[in-house]
Amino acid sequence: MSESCITLFGGSGFLGRAIVNQLAGQGLTVRIAVRHPERAARILAEHKPGLVQAVRGDVREAEAVAQALEGATAVVNAVGLYLEQGSATFEAVHIRGAQQVARQAARLGVPRLVHISGIGAAEDSPSHYVRARARGDAVVRGAFPDATILRPSVLFGPGDAFFNSLAGIARMVPVLPLFGAGQTRLQPVYVGDVAAAVAAAIEQPKAAGRAFDLGGPDIFSYRELLELTLRQIGRRRLLLPVPFPIWDLLAGCAALLPRPPLTRAQVVLMKADNVADPDSPGLAELGVSATAVETILPQILGASPSRQRA
Repeated sequence: MSESCITLFGGSGFLGRAIVNQLAGQGLTVRIAVRHPERAARILAEHKPGLVQAVRGDVREAEAVAQALEGATAVVNAVGLYLEQGSATFEAVHIRGAQQVARQAARLGVPRLVHISGIGAAEDSPSHYVRARARGDAVVRGAFPDATILRPSVLFGPGDAFFNSLAGIARMVPVLPLFGAGQTRLQPVYVGDVAAAVAAAIEQPKAAGRAFDLGGPDIFSYRELLELTLRQIGRRRLLLPVPFPIWDLLAGCAALLPRPPLTRAQVVLMKADNVADPDSPGLAELGVSATAVETILPQILGASPSRQRA
């Protein structure tokens, strides 16, 4: 695939940057399609000149999507939206935008499409976000039947928004509130493993038309992940169970703020487990060995202090 040109929508995000590094590291030309190409200058500077390119590409605009796909041998849609703002809604991005990419890829004859979704995507979910993900999967499959759909769990890695957020809060406050009793189960997956899965899905014909649940090697409760974070940063904190009705109330109040620190969508997500379906193929079927949280956590949060601090 030395002559390959892979168009990547969402290449400037946390997962997108990892995918760029993976593909460019294999010597593949990557075309990052983003709404503001000038903001990708730092990403381009990290790679051999010409190997990574940036073009304008908003998944909501048919012409921009088509132009970004011209001459591509594969396309990856890694666009993710977690907070609706103005015209950027779950419907616009995860459904109509995903459909737009799939339709244009099919129309232009792009051989491979890898669509990034999320574990647990289901159209009967109480979460608007999760329902949109599921509908997005369906419209992608309808427009491009051979698309590979990858559904990762919570992503972790250096610079992530998960462990870094937990650690940031733990450093500032003496009490950490739990969602409910903190028993929601999560299966964090290393961002580098998901990027490797994307590369494998592009390369492997057997991945065409299939969906993969991507989870890490271990399942944790939310409480266990907080405890793991506290040990890593050398802090002792009280973990306080908070009933979900209170979280619902707090999210409702936060919704009045311009940039709410907590949303109803986040609360709904924490009411259900986020783990891979045991009957679904995963990283192993794509030839990727899952990386344990403990092996990467020091890179994310730094070396554990020699003694616990208050």
